[in-house]
Amino acid sequence: MRRTFRRPKPKPQVEFYRINEQIRVPEVRAIDDEGATIGVMPVARAIQLAREQEMDLVEVSPKAQPPVAKITDYGRMKYQKEKQIQKQKAKQKKTEVKDIRLSLRISPHDLEMRVEQAIKFLGRGDKLKIEIILRGRERQLASKAIEIIKNFINKLKAVDALNIVEEQGLTRQMNGFNMIVINKKQ
Repeated sequence: MRRTFRRPKPKPQVEFYRINEQIRVPEVRAIDDEGATIGVMPVARAIQLAREQEMDLVEVSPKAQPPVAKITDYGRMKYQKEKQIQKQKAKQKKTEVKDIRLSLRISPHDLEMRVEQAIKFLGRGDKLKIEIILRGRERQLASKAIEIIKNFINKLKAVDALNIVEEQGLTRQMNGFNMIVINKKQ
């Protein structure tokens, strides 16, 4: 029987805070839930103050002298941190490198179709890798391949909505040429 193993999705990493009796220093600088400083006091007194308010004492800055501890609801604080991490993760932009492959014998119509595809990719914020593969005797026509790629780039630069910048210039590969361009937004 075949078993499949699926890795669980990792939970967002939330910072580890010491709470209540886990705090191992003799005294802390206590802060209330609104952020106002209560003062420097022994840990036992700070825990007692937190319990009176039905909250937890959370060590938020252990490296300070003396360490800073906040009187707050630990469950709510943990939830807020997780929510903040999720927001940051959602705002991250993942850029992809899209390929456009040209050839020496490309027809004008096919070239126009590739230009339209490239405009769509660059408009979305993706990087664009333009490559031309030379097969057999085509390898002798390197100058024509360079001309086709430069013509393609010029057609892209003619579009007003794009600001094309070469990220990687025209490079010779074993069997062709390639170039990477991006849309530099203003």
